[in-house]
Amino acid sequence: MEDAKQLQKLHCSVKNYDWGLPGRVSEVARLFALNSGSQFDPEEPYAELWMGTHDSGPSFLVSNGSPRVTLKDWISQNPDVLGDKVLQKWGSDLPFLFKVLSVAKALSIQAHPDKELARTLHKLQPNVYKDGNHKPEMALAMTDFEALCGFITLKAVLHTVPEVVELLGAANANLVLQTSDQDGEEKVKHVLQAVFTHLMSASKERVTDAVNRLKSRLHKESEVRQLTDKEQLVLRLEKQYPVDVGVIAAFFLNHVKLTPGEALFLGANEPHAYLSGECIECMATSDNVVRAGLTPKHRDVETLCSMLTYKQGSPEILRGVPLNPYVNRYIPPFEEFEIDRCILPQGEKMVFPAIPGPSIFLVTVGKGKINAGTSSKGLAITEGDVLFAAAYTEISVTSASELHLYRSGVNSRFFQVS
Repeated sequence: MEDAKQLQKLHCSVKNYDWGLPGRVSEVARLFALNSGSQFDPEEPYAELWMGTHDSGPSFLVSNGSPRVTLKDWISQNPDVLGDKVLQKWGSDLPFLFKVLSVAKALSIQAHPDKELARTLHKLQPNVYKDGNHKPEMALAMTDFEALCGFITLKAVLHTVPEVVELLGAANANLVLQTSDQDGEEKVKHVLQAVFTHLMSASKERVTDAVNRLKSRLHKESEVRQLTDKEQLVLRLEKQYPVDVGVIAAFFLNHVKLTPGEALFLGANEPHAYLSGECIECMATSDNVVRAGLTPKHRDVETLCSMLTYKQGSPEILRGVPLNPYVNRYIPPFEEFEIDRCILPQGEKMVFPAIPGPSIFLVTVGKGKINAGTSSKGLAITEGDVLFAAAYTEISVTSASELHLYRSGVNSRFFQVS
């Protein structure tokens, strides 16, 4: 492969969703300004930096030429940069989408459809569900990071949160209380689906009444006891999304707290909501989201409640596999992607071996030099730089100061399967 194709600098897209952190404290805003050479508005929310080929947030090759060429178009003209195996499996497009998220307030309670459902939803409502792909994803914490994810066991909730019992009604509450460890997994899932669907479908009047009573009770009880983490979270959510059913639904979900360097992966049809903090995120190339709470956006309660897996239990937290003293690799159970987190002390060199698929590199801290293949002509890199590396390209990085960078690429296990 000719040298010019091996490494491409990218200009990336930003999303100003209202849940993003204001520019003055947003890592997304800082990295976007550095990446694009533009200013950011200190008060405007900056939520997501997109690095990849999705049409809703394209990346562009940095060149002096005009017009600008999108990474997607360039790859379709140079499909060899993906490597044979990626090309055969996913066609002439990147199978993963790389992001940085800066979260000030809760994202919607949501799930991402599996491939079959994604194709159906895209066909039925292409204006809402923009593509026919599934969207498994992984969030790697850059700061302390909070999320709701997956269902907890509900009995304790019914004993401690009377407002949930009132919304569900006695018959549904008894269904939950009468399930036992001896019941089969399918029966437990069926009960959970019935009660969660009942909750999420409750009328606006009943939800408003339940949330107001919950808020009043917790404020009173906070004067005589320390509220639990979940109770404090629910009051926070109520301030962000007053009288929203998601405030009550939060009691059904695990409250997960990640520290920097910990990651959470989310399969298709798993309920979740990011709550606060900043993270690196990678996913299959899709923007399909089915929402049902904590949002002013389009809600599709019926689809969400029918698609969920209703698995119960704590989610798995990944801490990465050390490849060497400087790099940790996070490998989710999905073919499309993995993430490497590299912290390189000043004056050190790190070699990323040639692999049979493409990569995207993001520099978040520091500066240094990056070389592709046998080229002796290194490229200076600094914070905010994003680079596409072609398949079969060895990448070496030298740090001029402490350097933090992240690499996303196709899951290495995909290449190990014959």
